[in-house]
Amino acid sequence: MKKIILPIFLLLGIGTSAFADDASSIELLLSSMDMIWLTLAAALVFFMQAGFAMVEIGLTRPKNAGNIIMKNLMDFAGGSLIFWAVGWAIMYGASYGGFGSNLFLFSEDSSVLRDWIFQVVFAATAATIVSGAMAERTKFNAYLVYSVVISGLIYPVFGSFTWGGGFLNELGFHDFAGSTIVHSVGGWAALMGAIILGPRIGKYIKKDGKVEVKAIPGHNLPLAALGVFILWFGWFGFNCGSTLSGTDLSIAHVAITTTLAASAGAIAAMFTMWISMGKPDVSMSLNGALAGLVGITAGTWAVTPGAAIIIGLLAGIIVVFSVNFIDKKLHIDDPVGAISVHGVCGAFGTIAVGLFANKPDDGLVGLFYGGGAGLLGVQALGVLTGFLWVTITSGILFLIIKKTIGLRVKDHEEIKGLDMEEHGSESYPGFQIFHNV
Repeated sequence: MKKIILPIFLLLGIGTSAFADDASSIELLLSSMDMIWLTLAAALVFFMQAGFAMVEIGLTRPKNAGNIIMKNLMDFAGGSLIFWAVGWAIMYGASYGGFGSNLFLFSEDSSVLRDWIFQVVFAATAATIVSGAMAERTKFNAYLVYSVVISGLIYPVFGSFTWGGGFLNELGFHDFAGSTIVHSVGGWAALMGAIILGPRIGKYIKKDGKVEVKAIPGHNLPLAALGVFILWFGWFGFNCGSTLSGTDLSIAHVAITTTLAASAGAIAAMFTMWISMGKPDVSMSLNGALAGLVGITAGTWAVTPGAAIIIGLLAGIIVVFSVNFIDKKLHIDDPVGAISVHGVCGAFGTIAVGLFANKPDDGLVGLFYGGGAGLLGVQALGVLTGFLWVTITSGILFLIIKKTIGLRVKDHEEIKGLDMEEHGSESYPGFQIFHNV
């Protein structure tokens, strides 16, 4: 450890003789570095909210852009307050899944404050994923309700099973930065929301006993691309920050596996579309990069760079077939592919840890490295637990909202656009916005 600390003292111009053997001073410096690192990582993950907003706006129609901005703003604003009030205590209480002695409302412990700011941005990520799959037809007040419940209850309870020290953690479940804990939670909630909400008007047209699937293209691919680059940038905070220490020597390894998987995912999705559809599709290539990022998030610390490339390649292929299957076979309308990117590829990435993990010194070895099927089974159990917990609870939540305040806007509101109907403003004043279906 002194090999790390002493150069830092020299860089800061501090004489080392007074500190070299002073354990308390070194401990204080390490704690301060962790504080700075986690706060910076939290800021990077927070910036991902802008990325999610840009992707969703770019892949949907201009008449709903302002509504999407409001959703991404308010899911963090409302989610942070509810996670501060109850979510943190549920997820990390002294007894997992319940309020404990570290109830955040009354804590002044700087380490708790540091950990909270890093965790709240993860809670907001899980909530905002749902927005994309339910875009262009959801009532804004309904969105506020389910966003708060996801951040304050659904996500924290499952988190308590894992990062909070619950039964999955005790079994050895490994999800380093949240392929399942964050992304699949958001993805499976998005699945239930899209099913219960129903498709956009004109998306699926019945003709002669068959269903015709109509493409509803987004209005701004450059904006969607900007969103993906912002998300990729923020993902370094997501994954590297999950080392939880500014002096952890695995930070560079995590950054490398994250980069390689995202790159491989983009390339795999591009070629999959090129081969199957005849053209290298832009939006699917962008989703391929996100698929690679989601897929590597669980195992980014535990797999080799070569394995990260394989995971990214497979995630990029999976996302293409998953998007097409959900749209064309299941007829579930997901405008941005959130269910496939986050739900399906999150599950795949978590299971991939059981295949590709190679950390024998830490007791984490996958099937392909001679570790047997034990870890693979635990990873599969974690994925199944997350799927059941989220689909059941979010399904109940969406049904309650639908039967009470209502989940979906009226047809004429959907056709005119949620910017004017829900918020009384236009995102592109002075430009002609077409309001046809």
